[in-house]
Amino acid sequence: QVQLEESGGESVQAGGSLRLTCAASGRLFGSFTMGWFRQAPGQEREFVAAIRWIGGDTYYSPSVKGRFIISRDTGKKTMFLEMNALKPEDTAKYYCAGVQEVARPQLHCAYEYWGRGTRVTVSS
Repeated sequence: QVQLEESGGESVQAGGSLRLTCAASGRLFGSFTMGWFRQAPGQEREFVAAIRWIGGDTYYSPSVKGRFIISRDTGKKTMFLEMNALKPEDTAKYYCAGVQEVARPQLHCAYEYWGRGTRVTVSS
């Protein structure tokens, strides 16, 4: 069983930066993938970014590519999301997710483990 816990969400001005952290516990096998998803009020949960635990291949939503950077520290079982040039439309609750094996990291329905989320609010 894997448990995930997010932190780092807060309120910022547009153009600012934030760093989200996801701490994992439990066994992460070689094929493990972790991702960030977000959900704004009244909206569907959407893919933000994902990273392969071994190898570090990354995937980004077009809406955040070039502004957000996903990374991980395998020794500390921690994943990060560096968010830059934040926009009001980035306002959402951000969730950390994990799955032992997935072909398409962009699909939220493929993930087995979820954190409770951390809220990000970007004001104009």
